[in-house]
This record gives sequence, structure tokens and C-alpha cells, in this order.
Amino acid sequence: MEDHVYLSDLGIVNALGCGINSVADGLFRGNTAGMILEDGWLPAAPESFVRLGRAQAPLSDVPSSFADFDCRNNRLLLSALGQIERSVAGVIARYGPERIGVVLGSSTTGMAEGEVAIAAVRANGALPTGYRYQQQEIGMPAPFLAKYLGLAGPAYTICTACTSSAKAFASARNLMRQGFCDAVLVGGVDSLCRLTVNGFTSLDSTTTELTNPMSRNRRGINIGEGAAIFLMSFEESDIELFGVGETSDAYHMTAPHPDGLGAEAAMRAALTDAGLLGNDVDYINLHATATPKNDEMESRAVVRVFPEGVACSGTKPLTGHTLGAAGATELAFCWLALRYGKLPPHVWDGEVDARLPHLDLVDCGRQFSRSTARICMSNSFAFGGSNASLLIGDTR
Repeated sequence: MEDHVYLSDLGIVNALGCGINSVADGLFRGNTAGMILEDGWLPAAPESFVRLGRAQAPLSDVPSSFADFDCRNNRLLLSALGQIERSVAGVIARYGPERIGVVLGSSTTGMAEGEVAIAAVRANGALPTGYRYQQQEIGMPAPFLAKYLGLAGPAYTICTACTSSAKAFASARNLMRQGFCDAVLVGGVDSLCRLTVNGFTSLDSTTTELTNPMSRNRRGINIGEGAAIFLMSFEESDIELFGVGETSDAYHMTAPHPDGLGAEAAMRAALTDAGLLGNDVDYINLHATATPKNDEMESRAVVRVFPEGVACSGTKPLTGHTLGAAGATELAFCWLALRYGKLPPHVWDGEVDARLPHLDLVDCGRQFSRSTARICMSNSFAFGGSNASLLIGDTR
């Protein structure tokens, strides 16, 4: 059985841009220009404005032959896929379509199109022409992508809220290690919709200000959208997936365990899976939602697992919280950090919360302290106590 799996190529689109070069440029500059205020998302003024991380780049069209699957979610997905289609065609030619899998995380899929359909029924008594349930079905993204590419391997979508696309990497690696696939398209996609914006707002979890992780002034999240797709295979490349840790603390329906016990266990499980120690890790992309409870528990967990300190940043002020796509998006930022030799900055107001343990938060322009054998961790935590930590690094 093959053991080592590699992440050889990446397609990405979000509020920072479309493609690894434009996204990397905005990422390392700490560019928040894509975080915009929009009206009309909430039912009543003056609270109808929300700050969102909207993908601004023109998106790929869904071909007319796949019209039943046409939605913004799939247009984001195809925009990311288009960046790596040559690599994907190569593995299909080498291994055959039946040996290529697709595992994606998502939580909104085409819910926005469903909202438009419901509004039409309420106004006119009928669904709009062209609406199909496939546009919004929760498990649709991965089977759609497999159908679009003519693949015959396993294809399924994971929905565990904000850990969805982080957990996709565990599933994809299992498919390969158990001999079902020679390569897997793995990642996540989520598009903006009113249900999630209103839902998080009703929980007092959002803010119209730019999200401000780890600050004493933090007031909540900004919702974002995006897609990130990796090509995972056994073919050796520069960046390897070293470890995966998954836990569920099941402490509360929405709140994390206040001491971050599940988060700590996930990070330790990832290190054990990789055969690494805490001081082997160079950088952590924090989940860092800028909600009071998440940032408190995560910072506590990080200092217990990494008592000697480790460079950290939360990157949601650059993209918004992309929900089901967050795990893959933020792992992509680790992948870009390794590729470009730079650390993603922690964008905030610099106002320390004395109630939180100290973290080594990255300033703009900071680089890795070493040029080889670098390791990055990405944390994802979700409602219901779902936790996932991923470790990638330079091939050894």
C-alpha cells in the first residue's frame, strides 16, 4: 500500500482573486479590498447591510449541456477547476477515469438559487423556468464535477459545516490508501446565500465591521464564498499531506468546548498521524472566526499543544468565513506559503485581549525561519464540536 500522498496542483477563487498568483499576491499583502458592505441581505433596515467576502473575478460558465446543475456554486467550482485542468487531464490519461475520485466539502451548494425559487413561488405561485432541484441539492458538487469530467471513481460531498472541506482530505487520502483511487480531486466550495447570512446574524455571530480575530474588540465573522481544489496523488511533488486529525467534542449544538479540548485533541492527532512533534511545525493557519468563544478556546488549545510558540495567523479578514470551503481555502493558504516562502499575515487592529493567552501572530512581510523541511498546520472547527487539523509540508 502506498503511504505518501502529495498535493501537486491547486485551483482557487475567493475574495482575494482567481488563480494562485492573484490570490497569493493579495494574501501576502493582507489585502482586504474584497471584503465589501452590501445592502439587501437582511430583512429590515438599518441592519440590512452586511460585510461579505465576495469573489469578484468573472466566473466560468456552466455548459448548456449541464444546465440542470447551473448555479453560482458550480460556477465557482468550475473556475477553480479550470486552473488545473491540464494536470487533471494528465492523471485521467495515466490512470483512467474509473481510478480518479472527487471528494468536496460544501455547506450551501446552490442554496441561493433555491431562495430565488421559493421567492418566485410566494410571488407567482410557480417555480421559475429553468429551476432544478439539482442546483441546490446538498450533495451535488462532487457528483456534478465527476459527471462534468467524465470520471467513474468515487464521488461524494461532505457537509459538516465549517469543517466540511478539511474533512474531505481525510476521506480522499483514505480512498487512495485503501486502493480505490490513484488520484483524487479534493477541496471545497461554497457560495453566498441569504440563509447562512441571516442564520449567523440571528446568532449574533456576524459584524458589519471587518472581522477582527484575536482582538479584544472582536465582534464576529463576515461570511465569504470561494472554491479551492487540489489534485491529490501518489506522484511525488513539492508538497506532501503529512497528517490529519479529526475529533468531535459534542459539547454544545453551536458553541465549542470553552477550553478547546476537542481542538487540542485534533491538533495532537494530526501530529501523531504525521509522526511529528509540536516544534516541527513552522506555521498555523488558525480557524480564528473573531467570535468571542472560538478565539478564546482556540488560543488556549494552541498554547497547550505548542508551549514553545509557533507563528500563527487567521486569514478570514481577507476572504470572509467561506464556511464549507474554509478548510480547503485555508489549507491552500498554507500551500501557497510553502510555495512562495512567505507567511500569511494576521490582519487585525492590534488590540490585545488580556484574557487570551499570547500567540505569535504574523506581521506582514514575515517569512519562514527555515528554507527546507517546513511544516504548516491548518485548523477548522465547526458547530456541533466537529474539529479537524491538517498538516502539509515540504516533501522529505
